[in-house]
Amino acid sequence: MNQSRRPPIADSSLALLTKGYTWLPDRRRRTTAPLVRARLMGQHAVALHGPEAVRFFYDERHVERGTALPGPVLSTLFGHGAVHTLDGREHRVRKEMFLSLLTGAEAVAGLVDRVGLVWDEAVQSWSGRRIVLFDEASRVLTRGVCHWAGVPLDDAGPVARDMVAMVDGFATPGPRHWRARRARARSEAWLGQLVEEVRAGSVTAPAGSALDAVVRHRDADSRLLDPHTAAVELINVIRPTVAVAWFVSYAGHALRSRPGIRERLKGDDLSYTVAFAHELRRFYPFAPFVGGRAVTDLEWQGEPIPSGTMVLLDVFGQNHDPALYDDPYSFEPRRFLERPPARDELIPQGGGDRAAGHRCPGEDVTIALLRALGPRLARLEYDVPEQDLRIPLNRMPTRVRSGFVIEGVRAPAPAPRVGQAAS
Repeated sequence: MNQSRRPPIADSSLALLTKGYTWLPDRRRRTTAPLVRARLMGQHAVALHGPEAVRFFYDERHVERGTALPGPVLSTLFGHGAVHTLDGREHRVRKEMFLSLLTGAEAVAGLVDRVGLVWDEAVQSWSGRRIVLFDEASRVLTRGVCHWAGVPLDDAGPVARDMVAMVDGFATPGPRHWRARRARARSEAWLGQLVEEVRAGSVTAPAGSALDAVVRHRDADSRLLDPHTAAVELINVIRPTVAVAWFVSYAGHALRSRPGIRERLKGDDLSYTVAFAHELRRFYPFAPFVGGRAVTDLEWQGEPIPSGTMVLLDVFGQNHDPALYDDPYSFEPRRFLERPPARDELIPQGGGDRAAGHRCPGEDVTIALLRALGPRLARLEYDVPEQDLRIPLNRMPTRVRSGFVIEGVRAPAPAPRVGQAAS
């Protein structure tokens, strides 16, 4: 059908904000077409779904990401000039820096080992206190990743709050959004100054650290990153690591809901801890969808997609698709023991090829951190007081409302070194 002859489509921006994660899956269930058509922020959009759609979406001949990211998202989550805004050779050269930092076995083990040590120290101070697991995990992750990255840090609290705020406010208008903007401005100013001090020789970046790599990185034009862009990319190392706090609190939620899983996770079954990490990322909501823009006139399963159309990939819907996962709204790590996840089926951190595309380079780090912290949490003895454990799907990004409060913590014997478990 000619696009100009289609009946007008009402704008769904308000419906998206109202329904959150369920908006796109609900729209998909109400149509027999191979894609969903909508209008968002006055722009025509189409939404795709499924492993074949993942491959279509991440093909740069079809969809580009750089021009599709709205200004409010850049001003909160990613930062202006970030690797997420690049395509083609410029993207590949910048992405190589992140891959070198976040995907090698030694680098991942080093980061996870550092976070594990910080966790073990923190647990000793939780005894006799009522703590919010989300908040404590964010501070542990901040201390761990900054130490690993070579970023000097006196107090993890304010930095953790700013990193959390950037994630918490990117997909919403109102106070959370403005907190995120202020947090980004503070963080960019702090890290931009650090970059200048390293280049001036007044601060030393540890050799091989993320700080060292970002300060020395040259883009496709052979130029050093300007201090602002360097700060943006340092945040893009620190912030996603701190965001694992969402999944740590989700782990607490899962272990309370399924005590049998907790007992199994206490053991040394590496396969099960990996399956648990995958199921946390599949079952619990984080990104509702990812977006790009059609670079030319396209066709998807007989449906036209005009050049310039906003193209969405339904992340939440795909991760809960009964055609891909039996009983998808049940938390069951065992499903990934029976069949490891295929690359373009499980997409909580994007899909496609990680080296060439926009899939998150920190995915290995996320899995390794959950492999390390999940068993630690399972072995920790604590009480769960009465609290609001709901996870509202109309909030993006959502989280356990209470942050998962625990009390009466009894620290276990020292856990195995994280680097050993992640090797």
